[in-house]
Amino acid sequence: MNKLKNKLKYVGAGLLVTVGFIDPGNWATNVEAGSTYGYSLLWVITLSTIMLIVFQHNSAHLGIASGYCLSESIGKYIRKPWKQIWIISAIGAAICTALAELLGGAIALQMLFDIPIKAGAVMTGILVITALFGRSYEKVEIWIVGMVSIIGFGFIVELNLVDVDWTASAVSSVLPTIPMGSGILILGLLGAVVMPHNMFLHSDIIQQQHYFDQSEVVIKKKLKSEFKDTMLTMVIGWVINSAMIIVAAAAFYNHVEVTDLVQAEKLLEPIAGKASSIIFAVALLLAGVSSSVTAGMAGGTIYSGLYQKSYDSNDKDSRIGILITILGGVILIFFIGDPFQALIYSQMMLSFQLPITIILLIYLTSSKKVMGKFINKGLEKYALYFFASVVIFLNVLILILQFTGS
Repeated sequence: MNKLKNKLKYVGAGLLVTVGFIDPGNWATNVEAGSTYGYSLLWVITLSTIMLIVFQHNSAHLGIASGYCLSESIGKYIRKPWKQIWIISAIGAAICTALAELLGGAIALQMLFDIPIKAGAVMTGILVITALFGRSYEKVEIWIVGMVSIIGFGFIVELNLVDVDWTASAVSSVLPTIPMGSGILILGLLGAVVMPHNMFLHSDIIQQQHYFDQSEVVIKKKLKSEFKDTMLTMVIGWVINSAMIIVAAAAFYNHVEVTDLVQAEKLLEPIAGKASSIIFAVALLLAGVSSSVTAGMAGGTIYSGLYQKSYDSNDKDSRIGILITILGGVILIFFIGDPFQALIYSQMMLSFQLPITIILLIYLTSSKKVMGKFINKGLEKYALYFFASVVIFLNVLILILQFTGS
């Protein structure tokens, strides 16, 4: 029983990260990718998931081996003014994440009860802050993750109900192509999968289990176990993301131009029939609330780390971080015109911030002062450098293509 509980600790941390795989931002970018470009952008999901596994494991590596989460490490080892610059950019990423999650919840409330988007965003924000401050989310977390996951797996089931070109989808999953006009969406897909705030959150959740004060043998064992569970949960996310794009491609490509998430509820019609709109809206609401909670937790982690504290929803600094993140997301929603495009662009902004977080993470985990014997080595070291270069290259390439109109 104790062995099972220990394994569930890792899976719990991975699941909190995996919630981001089926959040409203992902739903929007996946539906847009499939409906507009068919199968051709599936490679972005594959590449992003591989990078996510590497970076999330390195984030957990930092927490387990050093005893400090990513944000605490910044507070401890990075000098001013760089410390403030790193943290401000990370908080900005958390706010962009919260914007997408809260917007998803608001769209769902509009679908279910005809509540205006802005009012729905305020209601969702209040619910999330109340849940985080009261810690009530912990009591229903597994149920929300479970219910949202059912919808995610519903897309997998639909693969057997739609006419899929499996050869084209398989090739597109591994062969990079950049269709004309797809640049912003590629960055959106990348940011929606390799979300910067999740690296802060994962390292904090892991380090709170205090493996660093145990023996070297125990730490090595925990690192191996954590990597296996990270890979398992991230691969599940890859399957669900890919299924969303494939189903959207089969249902909409060359047939319907998708301009909002409300249209996407038609994807569930083969399974749910006329009830698809209600099921889709409820799932979207749950996805919005659950992922808003993780965004708020990440914001609390990032801000409290400045003062070298772990996340604690009862602590003043963690609460300030939560409020900045959630209220920042709500305020931004009052200034947007097209909710669907706002979801896409919010994920693109995450991609722009991603190199900053990755470079900082690699710098810290490559420092003997921070990591001691557990400094980056061997294959992991070169994988980190390679994928960091890929992220930077993609951001620069897409920007060039957008500005040149190529």
